Amino acid sequence: MALFVILTLSASCVLLAVHLASLVLAVPRLRQSGQFSAPPLDAPRITLLRPFKGLEYRLDETLGSSLMLDYPNYQVLFCVDDAEDPAVPHVRQLIAKHPDIDAQILIGRDPVSHNPKINNLMKGWRAADGIYVAMADSNIVLPRDYLSQMLGRWDAQTGLVSSPAAGVDPQGFGGALECAFLNGYQARWQIAGDQVGLGYAQGKTLFWNRAFLESAGGPAVLGHSIAEDAQSTKLVRAAGLKVRLARRPLPQPVGARRVATVWNRQLRWAIIRRVAFPGLFLGEPLTSGAVPLLLFAAGAVASDLPLALIFGYAALWYGAEWALTRLAGWPAAIRILAASLLRDAMIPVLWALAWTRNSFDWQGHEVGATEKDAR
Repeated sequence: MALFVILTLSASCVLLAVHLASLVLAVPRLRQSGQFSAPPLDAPRITLLRPFKGLEYRLDETLGSSLMLDYPNYQVLFCVDDAEDPAVPHVRQLIAKHPDIDAQILIGRDPVSHNPKINNLMKGWRAADGIYVAMADSNIVLPRDYLSQMLGRWDAQTGLVSSPAAGVDPQGFGGALECAFLNGYQARWQIAGDQVGLGYAQGKTLFWNRAFLESAGGPAVLGHSIAEDAQSTKLVRAAGLKVRLARRPLPQPVGARRVATVWNRQLRWAIIRRVAFPGLFLGEPLTSGAVPLLLFAAGAVASDLPLALIFGYAALWYGAEWALTRLAGWPAAIRILAASLLRDAMIPVLWALAWTRNSFDWQGHEVGATEKDAR
């Protein structure tokens, strides 16, 4: 029994220390919200590709932000599969409001891979004339210094600049749950990893040197894996370069979400992580609060420690995350805290299910692992 108590309490304390360390690592990046990245005087030409499909939440704001960037030399190419897509008229109106911006809609699909987003983007890649090409999902708001931020993170050791999303404007408990996953968990861990030189690409935005990706085979290469961001990370690291993250996560208006929708999205991402980075994925349940808290509770009960210590452990774990959320200016209502508890209970279950599946549905397309993913 004594050994059990020592092991459970020691493990839970180590995991708490790692949790707090990840929060501390993220603080310097998230405190820089007021800083603005000015474009260089000799700003290189950049092409911004924005694939879209359907009428997403606050679409005029998310896609409209593409046309209001403080950068002197850029091109915007909106990419859509179908001319009858209901979002097309909205995008045409946005372009008409900004006649001074070099922007257009490209319609059609190039079946170069099993990834529908890459197939949609290929026509934009072929039409791009920038030295750098930024791919940004349609559901994120680009800050005015977005291109300057991306370019500012580039150096001789960089192969790609990316960024996670930070959920904003959640509605209902499902929206709060989405933010709990996006902000205090995923964005925080990605920023902490980037702070110690372990940057991972996030498909929300990928900022490429056009010549580098073209020499590797172009975007089609990214579509030959289960997810373009996982393949991007592997491609860059294979070249001996690093993935850097933008200074801060990019805001993603969340709106209303069904809990089932959040579950399905997180299961999809868990499958991607398990297939792409199985060694790293092995320890993922330990990053949620559920396993460490259960270990601490088991050790505390077995050693007759006061129950107040268990509540104190939980308060320190979630209080520190809540403080970081407040510092970053992310949604931090009580429902976010409640959603964080549910999130951490979900993570071990999602982890277990991810080992039983190799494919998922994405926008009506079955996407699965290939031989290249398994290597």
